[in-house]
Amino acid sequence: MSTSTEQPLLRMRDLRVAFPTDDGLVHAVNGMDLTLNRGETVGLVGESGSGKTVTSQALMGLLKESRAQVSGEILLDGTDLNSLSEDRMRTWRGKKIAMIFQDPLSAMHPFHTVGAQIAEAYRVHNKVSRRAALAVAVDMLGRVGIPDPKRRAGAFPHEFSGGMRQRAMIAMALVCEPELLIADEPTTALDVTVQAQILDLLGELQQETGTAVVLVTHDLGVVAEVCHHVAVMYGGQCVERGSVRELFRDPRHPYTQGLLASMPTLGDNGDRLRPIPGFPPSLTALPTGCLFADRCPQTHLVPDGLCHSERPVFITAEAADHPSRCHQEQFAAAGRTTGDTAGDTTEEAAR
Repeated sequence: MSTSTEQPLLRMRDLRVAFPTDDGLVHAVNGMDLTLNRGETVGLVGESGSGKTVTSQALMGLLKESRAQVSGEILLDGTDLNSLSEDRMRTWRGKKIAMIFQDPLSAMHPFHTVGAQIAEAYRVHNKVSRRAALAVAVDMLGRVGIPDPKRRAGAFPHEFSGGMRQRAMIAMALVCEPELLIADEPTTALDVTVQAQILDLLGELQQETGTAVVLVTHDLGVVAEVCHHVAVMYGGQCVERGSVRELFRDPRHPYTQGLLASMPTLGDNGDRLRPIPGFPPSLTALPTGCLFADRCPQTHLVPDGLCHSERPVFITAEAADHPSRCHQEQFAAAGRTTGDTAGDTTEEAAR
């Protein structure tokens, strides 16, 4: 995902997560790959049910004591998180990897003050007194922009506004300066003004600490504003990934093209939004071919019904760091390589 020669902080390889149910296995994540360098932000985007949150839960090791069936590698600084015991994983949460949850009111304990909760998160990984930890918590609340932090540290979560609770969650997540931060829809319930403030705050703190960020969101506008890279998820798979500039300028997978076409834009050009027709596939009975085939308007461009019979793999096309999981792109790439006229025609028709 990056052309840097440094060792990636995060490398996810063929992550798979399935949940046993009475109706069969729910294949929530199906071979997810992801790479992220220090100090960078990657956005995980896709419809609800595409596997974004389950991927982030697997990253945090929150599925270890559940019935979930987890396989594949999640290498954080060279250590496979999936191989760690739950006890060992607890020593990593907060210190090496932390998470901002979508709903801070339910994520924070209602019977303890905000300052006490941040201080406790700090003491888990640092042998300091309660007073020293509380001083760190007050300082962190001030860093995330909460006014009068010493007084507000003694308040309970319900006494904070939505934006202030989210700031407090960010303070709790970053108090131990983790190497990787996962932000799961951190601005969904906030109005646009507070949303912009929270995103600016995350960017400023990232520059200060060098923390890498995985931003889980459905908002492509947020991705365009704050992310370096994008991974588009559908049916538990990454179907396209690349830099923000590449993906918005030249979306290659039909699903990515559909997401961008369904976004509202400034100005009145008379065009209606174009929603993606149909529904995502059942995660208990995944199709044998491309997971997007039943909703894709371009399957007729691929010969022999390949879209419905064979699962596509990542095709790198011209840019090794902008692959897409699409049969059509495979034929287009072959045409570019061999100069085959039919391949060029397929690519031109796709565009």
